[in-house]
Amino acid sequence: MTAVSVPSYFVWLIFILPYVGTLAAPLTGKGKVRDIAAVFFPFLSAIFALYLLIPVLQGDTISLFNSIIPTSVPWIPELGINFGVLSDPYTVIIANLVAWISLLVMVYSVDYMKGDSGLTRYWFFMSFFIGSMQLIVLSDNLLGLFIGWEGVGLCSYALIGYYYHDEKENWVGTPGSKALGEEQAYPPSHAGMKAFFMTRVGDLAMLAGMLILFVFSGTFSYHALATSTAWATSLAAAGLLVPVALLIFGGAIGKSAQFPLQEWLPDAMAGPAPVSALIHAATMVNAGVVLVARIGPIFYFAMAANPALIQPFFMVVAWIGAFTAFLAATQAMVGFELKKLLAYSTVSQIGYMMLALGLAGLSTNFAEGLSAGLFQLISHAIFKAALFLMAGVLIHLTGTKYINEMGGLKDKLKITFAVFLIAAAALSGIPPLSGFWSKDAILATAWGSGQYGLFLVGSATAGLTAFYAFRMFGLVFYGLREKPDHEAPGHGLKEPSPLSWVPYSVLGAGTVVIGILGFFNLGGFLQASSVTYIYSLFTGALFGGLSPASQFNLVSSLITLGFVVIGLLVSIQLYVRRKVSPSSIVKDSGFAHGLHTFLENRWYVNAVYYKVFVNAPLRASYWTFDNFEIGVLEKVNNGVRALALWFSAGGNWFDRNVVDEAADGGARVGQALSRTFRRLQTGILEQYALVLAIGLIILLLLFLLLSGVYVAI
Repeated sequence: MTAVSVPSYFVWLIFILPYVGTLAAPLTGKGKVRDIAAVFFPFLSAIFALYLLIPVLQGDTISLFNSIIPTSVPWIPELGINFGVLSDPYTVIIANLVAWISLLVMVYSVDYMKGDSGLTRYWFFMSFFIGSMQLIVLSDNLLGLFIGWEGVGLCSYALIGYYYHDEKENWVGTPGSKALGEEQAYPPSHAGMKAFFMTRVGDLAMLAGMLILFVFSGTFSYHALATSTAWATSLAAAGLLVPVALLIFGGAIGKSAQFPLQEWLPDAMAGPAPVSALIHAATMVNAGVVLVARIGPIFYFAMAANPALIQPFFMVVAWIGAFTAFLAATQAMVGFELKKLLAYSTVSQIGYMMLALGLAGLSTNFAEGLSAGLFQLISHAIFKAALFLMAGVLIHLTGTKYINEMGGLKDKLKITFAVFLIAAAALSGIPPLSGFWSKDAILATAWGSGQYGLFLVGSATAGLTAFYAFRMFGLVFYGLREKPDHEAPGHGLKEPSPLSWVPYSVLGAGTVVIGILGFFNLGGFLQASSVTYIYSLFTGALFGGLSPASQFNLVSSLITLGFVVIGLLVSIQLYVRRKVSPSSIVKDSGFAHGLHTFLENRWYVNAVYYKVFVNAPLRASYWTFDNFEIGVLEKVNNGVRALALWFSAGGNWFDRNVVDEAADGGARVGQALSRTFRRLQTGILEQYALVLAIGLIILLLLFLLLSGVYVAI
């Protein structure tokens, strides 16, 4: 393995160029120049990312040398905080994944969003989204990651609520549907606000954890945290080691839509289809996975001498991931809203990634779980981006968002049919496609580490995944359309323009290629990249159990495939071959009907959240308004006002009858004296002389009396 020298500005430009595209959107006016600029800057960013990937694929490492922009620059000198970038293989792979999928989404957007009145705003936030996600990936410290973290949060709010006029056709959910009396359909502005507030809960926890960590360590730098572990000992002594790790993990729970903060993501489907693809494949939800991949090794190896102290953290991460994967997979088994079903799928698949990262700290080879999570991240990003881009096309062509109103599209959309089949099979974990290898790597890690409970949940979820994936596929392409007149006027059922089908076809091909590479030990390559990443943090340190190893386990693979085959066969019988009517099963069985209702209503979690966190505070505010503000405060205010008026009236009387009279009386006395003295001024000189003489005589007499001179006389 050799080190390839690369100018430092190559890495900086990966996230700076999308930000330049953000500024270009409003500055290039309207028309083709703006649209070309929107694609051009992400393209340049992807080229620089690819330049870094080539040596990584060749088995080399990257050595940055300062050029134009140093690898690390002073940021907050008073606190000793610098800002720099990472270039290890693990980071480079993720940066390329974000760059190239984002580029394909932007190309797709040119045709999909053509003619939209808010296109400048769309390009602005999409470019900002990409730049912020790359900042999360490439930053060498938690504070820089947090800046990008909040950037993607802002963009998700703006893009989920993109259709802020809230026309009914842009709502997510079916208007009128209720659970526990709570409305289950929301306009885009509501969905955007919901995403913003729910992710803020996790962000607040994350910020608290980061600040506590900084107080104990004095740094946000990954490398500094890894090489000086006294902070971990201090945190453990204070009983804060696991709580701080869990607080930071709270940010990942929010951004990556994991239980209990998963409910925002299904409703985020109110945004345009390319936005959904970007959120689910290249940005936003993957941010939480990146965060855990950053802090996991640091906390684990900081406590290498006593790993039992930090294992509860990894156990929580693993079980939250496993439970979320199962929860969302069951929700995806019912319902008919295409993008919403894909959103449940994303929540579930991100759960697998969290399961892998949790298992990393529970197994004997940390790099095994870390690389399994990376494998799932890559695999899922590619096939899920393809599915969401195809969902946009299908909704646009058929004029409906419901899969039971599509149907019979197999022979009319052959390219889309083929790519959808590949993506659905990859999602299901069917060999030899990418999803098989990535899920197998995770479940093999669970099996090998003795976490059989986690393995069983993950394997059962794989079966549910195969069921709902081919349910979607069967209803869209083989189903009987309930409303055959739903084709969008003027479009007909034909393949979209190449600007639409080429991007998702490339992604479909990528899914196949990665599946083929699985036979050639792609998992081992990702493990080697994970090992290099860990060693790049812990410079000069040596750890056992980090050598790349095969992740394939025949026993665990066969068990998981058994679940997948069962789910696949049941789904094909019900929705592809249509041998049995699913609706009749639900109607004829009370248990099936109850279970279907339970799953369709999202386990009632969303409804309970609205009752507890939305309606209860609203009712409390209404009660407070009626009983305290109106019943108490307003009466007090009215009483104070009446008292003030009474005092004002009394003051007015006093002013009028006392002050004014005194002032007027003084004026009258002054006027009388003035008139009296005026009579003395006659203007006759002789009288003035007489008065002067009399005055002098009086003064003389006073002088004589007061001075005692008269006594002497």
